[in-house]
Order: sequence, then structure tokens, then C-alpha cells
Amino acid sequence: MIDRATGLFAIWTLLGVAWAWAVPAHFAWVTGTQVAGQSLVSVMLGVIMLGMGLTLSLDDFRHVLSMPRRVLAGAGLQFTVMPLAGLTFAMLFGLEQGLAVGLVLVACCPGGTASNVVTYLARANLALSVSMTLCSTLVAILLTPLLTDWLAGVFIAIDRWSLLRNMVAIVLVPVVAGVALNTLLPNVTRRIAVVSPLVSVIAVVLIVGAIMGNSKAQIIEHAGVLLLAILLLHLTGFALGYAVPRLLRFAEVDCRTISIEVGMQNSGLGASLASTPSFAAQFSSVAQAALAPVPSAISSVYHVVIGSLLAAWWSRKEDKGE
Repeated sequence: MIDRATGLFAIWTLLGVAWAWAVPAHFAWVTGTQVAGQSLVSVMLGVIMLGMGLTLSLDDFRHVLSMPRRVLAGAGLQFTVMPLAGLTFAMLFGLEQGLAVGLVLVACCPGGTASNVVTYLARANLALSVSMTLCSTLVAILLTPLLTDWLAGVFIAIDRWSLLRNMVAIVLVPVVAGVALNTLLPNVTRRIAVVSPLVSVIAVVLIVGAIMGNSKAQIIEHAGVLLLAILLLHLTGFALGYAVPRLLRFAEVDCRTISIEVGMQNSGLGASLASTPSFAAQFSSVAQAALAPVPSAISSVYHVVIGSLLAAWWSRKEDKGE
């Protein structure tokens, strides 16, 4: 039952966004609540990353070493194709400062854990997907701040050290804690891990819904070019994530997996980072700071829809024996 509900994450995301769009006040508490001096959004993302850690074991780290060529190729594409595409489309469409920085930020984030579900549905290489998600998440602790500083620095001066501290606090610490719990208390962790994926889905829907609801006016104002820019960002990731491994003569199942991993970003992380007071303080205008989380929220809808459609198409091809 829980697995089935988790597998419908694309539908929950769409329903959550539609609900937040229709009645933004229902989600306002998510961005307006503080927990122990931290924003609820950051705490919820920490819970998501802890849930990811609870599903990992030391064997998963060994998996990364067992398929280095494919993992390195996927991670390389993740942190070249998406960041460069984010900057390109931000400049090509002349996005306002806050939207441009937000687009680059989400493009510099690692692959999302939702990609593992899509990989499973697409009948691709789940072990490679988990390994890539793990690798890109850990590498992102350094690369996301550095790449955002380098690329988004075209628009504003980025405080890379503040980004790094946030990455450590809401990514590294929860993931390491989850892996440690899984290693030291496997029986307890196994029971928690049954529900943690569903908790993560709910948390992502709440974060995305809250940002979409809060930013409704800004989204309407910039809808045309913004929606097109983010769509092209993800289409580029999925397309090149498939084409380059194909040129490298990877197996079809691995090409599909890398395509999904590159095309699907951790939009919840992007939204959380863009919503922190330290990130907002980098903008000279409050209005521009408010725009920064918007691309991540829209991104979360695009990538689950595109990924789900691809998964359905590829799994149908498998059923036909093609």
C-alpha cells in the first residue's frame, strides 16, 4: 500500500501544486513556520535527506566502485549539461535577476531521489540509479556552491560559503546520520524505512506547493518565458543524458538510467536553498529574492511529468519486447 502510494508521486505533486494554486493560504504555514530557529522548509528537506540515508548501506557505496565508468559519466553529465543549460536559457530568455539565479541554482543541484522511482518504473538499471543519486548528492556538497557561485555570479555575487554550510547542514549531516542508523540499528531502521519514502513525497509536495502558492502572482507575471526556459532545461538534460551514453556505447538500460538521473533535479533542495535568509540577503531587492525559489518549484513539476512519461514509454517498449 505504501509502495503504491509512493509510486504515484507524480500525481501527488500535480495535485499538490493544483491545490496550492487554487488556495495558496492552505500552504502558507509551510514557509511561515520556524522550528528551533530554522525554517520548516529546511527542516523538511533534512527529513527527506535523512530518509534517503536510511535506505542506504555500505554496500551501496561499494556499488559505486563496481561501476565507476557509468557513474562517473552520469555524474559528469549531471554537473556539466544541467548547469550550463541553466545559464544558457537564463541568458537566452533574458530572465529577471531572481529567476535567472534560481534557474542556475536548481540546475546546479544533484539528481533527485524521485529519479530512483522513475528508473524502477522505466525498467532501467536501478542499482546504477541509486549509485548515481548517492554520488551526485555527495559531490554536490562542494560542486553546487562552486558552480552556482561561478555561473550565477554573472547575475549577482554569490556567497559560496553560506551555500556550502547549508549543503552540509541539510544534505551531508542527515544522509550520514541515516547511513549510520541503518548500519548500527538495522532492524529499527528497516521499520522506519518502510514509511520514509512516503514521508519524503509528502514533504516535497508541501515544499513545492507552498512556494508555488506564495509565488502565484510572480509566476503569472513571468509565465511565458519562465515556463519555456525550465521546460527546455529539463528536455536538454533528458536528451543529452541519453544521447551521450549512447555515443559511448553504453547498454540501452544504462542510457535510460543516466537520462533520468541527469534530467531530474533535486528541486526540493533548490527550493530550500533559495528560500534561506542568507541566500535572499544576496539580492538588493526583496522582490528579486522572492523570485529565486520559483524555478525550483516549477522544475519539480516538469521533471516528474517528463520522467513519468518516459518511464511509461520505455516500460511499454519492454512489454512489446523491443
